[in-house]
Amino acid sequence: MVQRRDIAIAIILTVVTCGIYGIYWFIVLTDDAKTASGDDKLASGGLAFVFTLISCGIYGIYWAYKMGELMKVAQEKNGTEVKDNAVLYLVLELFGLGIVTYALVQSDLNAIADKNNQGQAA
Repeated sequence: MVQRRDIAIAIILTVVTCGIYGIYWFIVLTDDAKTASGDDKLASGGLAFVFTLISCGIYGIYWAYKMGELMKVAQEKNGTEVKDNAVLYLVLELFGLGIVTYALVQSDLNAIADKNNQGQAA
């Protein structure tokens, strides 16, 4: 199940902890996107983080593009508005704006979580 997270608090915690919360956020974003889409092809959050470290950030660029594709599948599967943001995420990551990518992905995951919570309440 996808967990809803407050984007503003996540950004503040990332800044206040000098990026440590950002690592956690990266890992759970990856795992939640995989859960929402039902896709097991992308590495788990922990492995994606390790691959990003080992490759000096190159895997992070690949990750951003794949997250865009994964979120499109998750949106189609969960009946939310479908947006193909793969190229946007890639460009943001290339310009060093990964935290913006995290926020956009979290926004899409929050929409999926809200939709799933409405379905359970009805």
